[in-house]
Amino acid sequence: MYQSITIVGRLGRDPEMRYLPSGDPVTTFSVATDRVWTDRNGQRQRETTWFRVNVFGKSAETVNQYLSKGKMVLVEGRLVADPKTGGPRVYTRQDGTVAASFEIIANTVRFLSPREEGAAGAEESPEEIGVESGSDLPFS
Repeated sequence: MYQSITIVGRLGRDPEMRYLPSGDPVTTFSVATDRVWTDRNGQRQRETTWFRVNVFGKSAETVNQYLSKGKMVLVEGRLVADPKTGGPRVYTRQDGTVAASFEIIANTVRFLSPREEGAAGAEESPEEIGVESGSDLPFS
């Protein structure tokens, strides 16, 4: 069986990199996707869905180095369900409202925002990074 998800959106905050006990890097960032439409009354509506993305290995280091809040990305990967519910992770926001977070383990991250002129290392910035198909991930 096979599962795949592709999203395009903007980073909601700067990526955060940490290291697993094995020493392997993992970078986490959030991506907001928007769906905009006009309802029957002619009012413009917007629905935002948030995804939490995890990237492992060398790709984690690259993502952490080149991405920042507001940058547009395309992420391909697989959804990770909450082990307790089988669905998205449900949590309570600081204002007391309930929200859900969808988690993705990335196979590919494509940088869609244009390179900033004059940015340090911009000429070296990759457009796409990916996890090799034979890579060992710490969990599946």
